[in-house]
Amino acid sequence: MKKILLTSALVASVALSAQIDLSSTRFGITGGGTYSRITNAHNPSGALFSGYGGVLALIPIDSRDQFYLQPGVEYLGAGETGKNKDFKGASGYDAIYANNYISVPLYFKGFFSEAESEFFALAGPKFNFLVSQKVSDVPASRPYYGIEELPQYPGVNGKASSFNMALGFGLGFSYLRKLEITARYDLGLSNTYKGLMNEPGTDPSIAKKKTEQVVSAGVSYIFN
Repeated sequence: MKKILLTSALVASVALSAQIDLSSTRFGITGGGTYSRITNAHNPSGALFSGYGGVLALIPIDSRDQFYLQPGVEYLGAGETGKNKDFKGASGYDAIYANNYISVPLYFKGFFSEAESEFFALAGPKFNFLVSQKVSDVPASRPYYGIEELPQYPGVNGKASSFNMALGFGLGFSYLRKLEITARYDLGLSNTYKGLMNEPGTDPSIAKKKTEQVVSAGVSYIFN
C-alpha cells in the first residue's frame, strides 16, 4: 500500500507542477502482445501469451515537446498457464489461468531529445479492473485452483481479485511523433489470488503474495 500511495503522489505532484497544456492533447490507438506469469500462485506454472489494445492520450507538460503525461484505457490479457517443461504430460500442464482486464495506465513519458524521431522512456502506475476470468484443466491434485470454492476446501479458491495495481516501465522509439514501437514491463504490486494463500500444504510460497508480472511489446499510432 505504501508503494501505491507513493507512486500516486509522485504522479500527482508531477502533474500539478508541470505546464500542462490540455488544448494540445493528441489521441492515439495502441495494441500488441503480452507475456505474463504469476509468482507463487500455481503448480505447475508457465507463461501465458495474450495481447492488449486500446486508446491513449498524449498531454504536453512542457514547452519543448519533450515531456508528456500519457493516460490510456486498454483491454489487457494476462495470467499464466501450467506449461512448465518439467511437468510435460502431467496433470495440470495444459491448465489455463487467464485474466482479462480493463487497464488504465497513467504514464509519465519523456523523449531523449526534442527531435521528431527519437527514443523515449515511460513509467507510471497501472490500475487493472478484472472483467473476465478463464480457468481450465487444473491439476487433479489441486481442484481448488478453480474459480468456485469447493466444500472440501473452505476458504480456498483460485478466483482473481477484481482490482490490482502495477508499476509500468517502458522504452520505445517514435517516428515523427506518430508511429511508435514500445516494450513495457508491468511489475505487479497487488495480491492477485488471495484465496490461494489458504492452500493446503507446507510449501513456503503458499503464504507469499501472488503477483502478476506482464511483459508486452506493441505499436501505437498517434493522430495529429
